[in-house]
Amino acid sequence: MAKATWMCGVAAALALAQVSTAHAEESSALRILKAMTDHVSTQAVLSAKYESDVEIVTPSLEKIQFSASGDVALSRPDKFRVSRTGGYADVEIVSDGSTVTVNDRDGKRFAQVQATGGFDQLVDRLRTDLLVEIPGADLLLSNAFEELTSGVIEAKVIGYGVVDGVECDHLAFRNLDTDWQIWVESGGRPLPRKYVITSKTVATAPQYTLRLRDWKTEAVAAEAFKFTPPDGSTRVEITSLHVDEVPAATSGGKQ
Repeated sequence: MAKATWMCGVAAALALAQVSTAHAEESSALRILKAMTDHVSTQAVLSAKYESDVEIVTPSLEKIQFSASGDVALSRPDKFRVSRTGGYADVEIVSDGSTVTVNDRDGKRFAQVQATGGFDQLVDRLRTDLLVEIPGADLLLSNAFEELTSGVIEAKVIGYGVVDGVECDHLAFRNLDTDWQIWVESGGRPLPRKYVITSKTVATAPQYTLRLRDWKTEAVAAEAFKFTPPDGSTRVEITSLHVDEVPAATSGGKQ
């Protein structure tokens, strides 16, 4: 009887230790993420280069990946310029604080809408009303920590990793419909270096991967946020533009 009681006590102690470790791990992951989002959101001006990979799943359950690269420059509260060049789109999105322009450089067409609110509001409007995504926008928001952790049911520190030669803290988070990972530069400059989102609601779990490099927090010339229509370009309604990284004819589950 005493032995059975002792065994139960050991099991309970181990279970408590595991719970304590999980809580400590979650706290560490959230702390590192918070340091990153605080650091990024307090930068009045920033710029970076990026590479992205988007996976889709065809009706025959074949996974296909599409790659693109570009630049992002942001001057808070409401000026930004983002370019994205891939095999199926060559696009730039520019806000001078009063007008947002989406420019299809390949098709020599551009569309413009009035800019209202700061960067956060513009990202939301582009995403929900116009179906235009800014790569890595969630990492640049003023309330990025709240947005990223909304719906998180598990958080942990995986360990360390090296992205483009930079040592990083590797974090993993789980939501009901997605798993996502982020690699945050270690040390006094906690910048996001890699971001991976895996969909759990689509067969074969397609992923979106974003790598960020060449981070700078130096002043960006005001001219960088002005748009001048290229010669021969035509102004159109934004709904007529195809600015996705995936070709329009591709069907299936896209992440």
